[in-house]
This record gives sequence, structure tokens and C-alpha cells, in this order.
Amino acid sequence: MTDLIQLASQPAVWVALATLVVMEVVLGVDNLIFISILTNKLPADQQTRARRIGIGLALILRLGLLGTVAFIVHLTEPVFSVLGQDFSWRDLILIGGGLFLLWKATKEIHHSVDPDTTDTKPAGGSIGFGAAIGQILLLDLVFSIDSIITAVGMTEHVPVMMVAVVVAVIVMLVAAEPLSAFIARNPTVVMLALGFLIMIGMTLIAEGFGAHVPKGYIYTAMAFSAAVEGLNMLARGRRRVAGGGQKQA
Repeated sequence: MTDLIQLASQPAVWVALATLVVMEVVLGVDNLIFISILTNKLPADQQTRARRIGIGLALILRLGLLGTVAFIVHLTEPVFSVLGQDFSWRDLILIGGGLFLLWKATKEIHHSVDPDTTDTKPAGGSIGFGAAIGQILLLDLVFSIDSIITAVGMTEHVPVMMVAVVVAVIVMLVAAEPLSAFIARNPTVVMLALGFLIMIGMTLIAEGFGAHVPKGYIYTAMAFSAAVEGLNMLARGRRRVAGGGQKQA
């Protein structure tokens, strides 16, 4: 307890906490988009429960991994080399997670563009609850390890990391329902979000092969694309209103 009080009295610790919270929230956007798209494919009565379980698992995973932070740091040490390129367990996890995201996003885009008309699954759900939780857990693991390794480079205080993780997960819980509802109401946003997942998947693979991609570039591109789509949605809404007015006239 005395150590925690001493930490709280240091301004540098508060700066590190604020920075970590922002970083965790930003990194959580990737995870939240994936969870929203995936859970929207479940029956309506299971969607909220799946989101809460998925985000809860992210919290448990990150707090659990923080308890083994010394082991997590060693995941960055090379375990083998191929053609002069060193690979660590972190690299392999990032490459595997990136490939999974590419496969999942491409599959969803294909289904959106060319839906299977012979699909006999009940309306409102095209994926099993257990399968959805399993896929969410897999991506939670990838994003959790990446965010913790990043956090370790910013502060050495595990309690600060834990507080940042808890705050970020609370933000995710609050944002999950509005984001999922927004995506469900706007089919074009689904395609944009899937495009984001492909970009994130490629970034994870590049990071796994040792090519560092500044996160600022990625999130700036995502923000710009979202802004353009927002203008398109506004324009479509204005045209519908104008068209309705002309019909009444």
C-alpha cells in the first residue's frame, strides 16, 4: 500500500498513466471493431452477452498477462532465423493473428458481396455462440500481448499498466453497444470496418516480419476514411429527405 501511495505522488507516473490509457483505448478500437462485426452475426438475443463476455475476456487476459510480464518481455527474444531474419514468439503471434484477420475479413467481404443464397441458417444469426467467443478470445490474445509489450516500453510499474487496462476496457464496454448498433444500421460501414481489419492484419504481419509501421499512420488513415464515409452518409440522408419532399409535393 505504501508503494502505491508513493507511486501516486509522482507526477511522472500520472503522465505515464494518461499516456497508457490513451494508447490502450486506441489499440482497443481494433479489437472493438472485430467484436462488433462478429457479434452482429449472432442471434439478437445473444449479441449483448457475447460482447460483454468478449470484452471481459480481454480484461482477464490482459490482467493475467501483466502478472507474467517478465515472461511476456522474453517473447521478444529471437527463437530462430530464416534467411537472416530473426523471429521471436511475439513475431509469430503477430503473424498468426494478422493472417487470421486477413482470412476472417476477406471471408466476410466475400459473403457481403456474394451472399450464399442456399444458406439455411436461421435469420438473425450466421455463427455459433461458442465459435464467436473462440474467435474473439484468439484476437484478444494477439492484441493483449502486443499492447502489453508496448506498455512495458513506456513504464516499469505494473500497477500503472493495470489501471490503464481497466480504464480502457471500461471505455470499450461503454462504446460496444453504440458501435455495434451503428454498424448494424449502416451496411456500408461494415465494408469500411472490414477494410480496416485487412489493413490491421497486414500491419500485424509486417510487424511480425520486423517492418515497423507507425501506428499514427494507420489510425490517421482510418480516421480519414471514417470521415469520408460520414460525409457520404450525410449526403445520402440529405438526398433521401429531398426526394421525400419532392414526392409529397
